[in-house]
Amino acid sequence: MDIKELTQLMHTFVTDKGWYEAKSPKPQTPRNLAISLSLEAAEVLELFQWQDAAPAPQLLASELADVSLYLLQLASISKIDLEQAIFDKLKVNYKRQWENEIKESDQV
Repeated sequence: MDIKELTQLMHTFVTDKGWYEAKSPKPQTPRNLAISLSLEAAEVLELFQWQDAAPAPQLLASELADVSLYLLQLASISKIDLEQAIFDKLKVNYKRQWENEIKESDQV
């Protein structure tokens, strides 16, 4: 299964829940999805809070899936080809050398 198929499954789920409807109590706007994405990412962090041991794999998998679903939806409704964006970012990152980059805080 690829990103496009996962995105379609996500849209089917959201449609079935009625969240794309005009009067939905959960409007699927880019702003709301970005907030939800951040909140779900924080739930990933919460699994690691106050402990050195890794969280149970099934708990981590569930939270990572939530993050992924919001990411797919945000990209899709924002008309971003996430697959291409990932390829493009990897190209940029291969050319970067983080150890040579100066942080803004170091320049002040």
